[in-house]
Amino acid sequence: MLQFPPWKVALILLTLAWGVVMALPNIVNMSGAPGFMPRNGVNLGLDLRGGVYLEMEIRSEDVLSGRLDVFAREVRTALARTDTAEPVAHLAEVSGRTMTIRLTRADEAGNFPVSDAISRIDRINGPMEGGLAGGKTFEVSPAGPDSIVISVPPNSENLMMADALAKTETIVRRRVDPDGVAEISITPSGTSRMVLEAPGEPDPERLKALLSRDGRMTFNIVDDSASSIAAAEAGVVKPGFRLLSGPSTGPLLVRSIPEIVGSDIANASQGNDEANRPQINFRLNSNGARKFFETTRANTNKRFAIVLDDSIMSAPNINEPIPGGNVRITGDFTMEEAQDLAAIISAGEMPAKLQFLDQRTVSATLGEDSINSGIRASVIGIALVAVFMILAYNLLGIFAVLSLAANIVLIFGGLSGLGATLTLPGIAGIILTIGMAVDANVLVFERIREEQRSGRSLLTAIQAGYERALSTILDANITTLIAAAILYLLGSGPVKGFAATLGIGIITSVFTAFVITRWLTVMWVKAFRPKTLAV
Repeated sequence: MLQFPPWKVALILLTLAWGVVMALPNIVNMSGAPGFMPRNGVNLGLDLRGGVYLEMEIRSEDVLSGRLDVFAREVRTALARTDTAEPVAHLAEVSGRTMTIRLTRADEAGNFPVSDAISRIDRINGPMEGGLAGGKTFEVSPAGPDSIVISVPPNSENLMMADALAKTETIVRRRVDPDGVAEISITPSGTSRMVLEAPGEPDPERLKALLSRDGRMTFNIVDDSASSIAAAEAGVVKPGFRLLSGPSTGPLLVRSIPEIVGSDIANASQGNDEANRPQINFRLNSNGARKFFETTRANTNKRFAIVLDDSIMSAPNINEPIPGGNVRITGDFTMEEAQDLAAIISAGEMPAKLQFLDQRTVSATLGEDSINSGIRASVIGIALVAVFMILAYNLLGIFAVLSLAANIVLIFGGLSGLGATLTLPGIAGIILTIGMAVDANVLVFERIREEQRSGRSLLTAIQAGYERALSTILDANITTLIAAAILYLLGSGPVKGFAATLGIGIITSVFTAFVITRWLTVMWVKAFRPKTLAV
């Protein structure tokens, strides 16, 4: 307990040095610092510094069209089954709130298997989560001798909009605040709108550019015949296909219903190809990998297009079946473009395109005088605590004040390292952890005082004081850390920021109170060898 070999001392000094370096941008302009040093300090939140206010909307037509696109793939699989009957040849077209299926193969009598197709579709048309038991997600009805119309009933529309709004909120949060520490606030408004408040962000156009991408990644089979492409460019598009283009592929006809979609992608990241050029790597989940293998096996020697937001990123040839589910996109990307695209793909596909209704740059709700007053109050409070500790515990109080200063530096170093945003709840978390750090020192010092009064020598009193206070300190801090973890996992915005600040502060408080104060005490005792220690 009282042994500090050189490696432990080196580790303590390295930790303190790291905290100082990470906290420096909060008080010093680091624009000219070397590349390995941080340049940005802790961001101030919307209530301290201001930020961006965006009001956004998702339109029901886009949401329903997207859900019908997904259902179209399931319909194609259902109508292609051959376990009980011949596959039903068909073409599917989604338009707004409806999907039209036109059957293309009649029997010898000239009749189309409409009832068989409806029966197959009904088997996959179960109720939505939260919908009525036994109900159907879609309405399926015949629309002629060779056609079927699939539409969305009002109850399903309400459930789809609620689900889409929740998913959109999650994706917006992942794109704007991927690390979960910027304390952004997203507030739903009605059934289709939400308000985003991003503290410390001065440019609403940057956020709009980040959020305006749908992030819709699909893999589509390609028809690259010159005659089909020429006809499509002339306005006659092959049924079931659409004409798209890309920066490196030119115009191509891609099948309207994709083989792989964004939900089949497990993760994405920026990487480099063999020539060290930026590329995008992504891995398909088990379901996506299976579908990708089946698609490449059934379409060998054909081309498929990797499409992001209706732009063809690449269109390689399928030379052989591709197992494993690891895919990459190469192209003329910059490092930033590859990183942004990987972040958009990882965050997931928007259920519908965001429409921006209002944007504002918000000024701080607290004036500069109020902020300065808060800083003065904090400094006065810490100074009074320091005076009390020194008067109450003499030299040990000085050691406690030094460790308290180190604690504050480490907290701000940790927040700066995470790129966190500091708001009033975060300041409350810092003040709370400072109080807990002082409390831990008080527990130890009172134990040392009791041990000295019972007749122990100074070193044994110090050792017994730290050993006996350890369980109490750990109990108090671990329970608080659990509470902070729950707040972080379940909370959002300021609550999550408070939890992050509190969690970092608990860790640094235990380290400074139980390591740095003890190290200073032991070093002083071994250097000067006093018989007693006034506490």
